[in-house]
Amino acid sequence: MSAVRYESYTRARAHLKDLLDAADEGRVATIRRDSGHAAVVDAERLRHHLMAVCPSRAEVVAEAGGWSVFLPGLPLAADGATLDSAIEEMVEVLREYAEDWQERLRTVPNHEGNWGLVQLIGLSDDESLRAWLVGTER
Repeated sequence: MSAVRYESYTRARAHLKDLLDAADEGRVATIRRDSGHAAVVDAERLRHHLMAVCPSRAEVVAEAGGWSVFLPGLPLAADGATLDSAIEEMVEVLREYAEDWQERLRTVPNHEGNWGLVQLIGLSDDESLRAWLVGTER
């Protein structure tokens, strides 16, 4: 089977099942709309790809009887009495960052390049984000 490409929103809407089937099978599925060009992709495939190209590089530090987790290059950090609680807090921090990015940070020069991270966060459940942070995600 080949790629599925629709040159208008109207045609794509009429063939939505074909678009979703193609995405599910990992085939190229695209839609043109005015000057825009969008891809329809399987969310789980995209999530796994983003995990491969966006490693967390989380750093963990034991300090003052507790733990701190931070992501170098990003204004994100979390603390906890235990390592598990610090990781749980970081998952919450990531979720808040993704929300803030979508609301206002996506056009800020030092944040606009974090699109992939935000997509990864949005496509992941908490367990997957924990595994990504500690480097155990498959």
